[in-house]
Amino acid sequence: MEETLTPVSIDWKTWQPGVRATLMFVIDEAKREVLLIRKKRGLGAGKINGPGGKIDPGETSLQCAVRETQEELGVTALNPAHHGELWFQFVDGLCMHVDVFVATQHEGVAVETPEAVPLWTSLDGLPFDEMWADDVHWLAQTLVERRRFMGRFAFDDDTMLSHEVKWL
Repeated sequence: MEETLTPVSIDWKTWQPGVRATLMFVIDEAKREVLLIRKKRGLGAGKINGPGGKIDPGETSLQCAVRETQEELGVTALNPAHHGELWFQFVDGLCMHVDVFVATQHEGVAVETPEAVPLWTSLDGLPFDEMWADDVHWLAQTLVERRRFMGRFAFDDDTMLSHEVKWL
């Protein structure tokens, strides 16, 4: 008999990620917009998110965030700052640690790629109904107020089972 994960069964003190990944949010401060993507494939396909992906062997999380943004949008984030950590536990066993970066400068013009469609979005109108359920708990505060955080979330596929966000 397989054990089913419930939110109370997660021991966050001993939790270890199986996957390490990143997210990058590029902000145009003059326009009060953030560069988001509609993912075309992979985890979260069809959802709106920031560009990002899995960290390659020998790569830092910062290097990964910059590389993934270049690969997914053709944009280079300049001087990104680390703003948070996301810990995800999925019922299917996926355990993911995601470093979140914010950059207020960039080079290049965002273009559609096989990975993503670029979406410049107002900071005042984030499309939470098309995003992962956890985003409503941390994204606006991170992008608008530049608050640093640590968030822990349990999911069953697309359904969020539990959440906890600590502001640092």
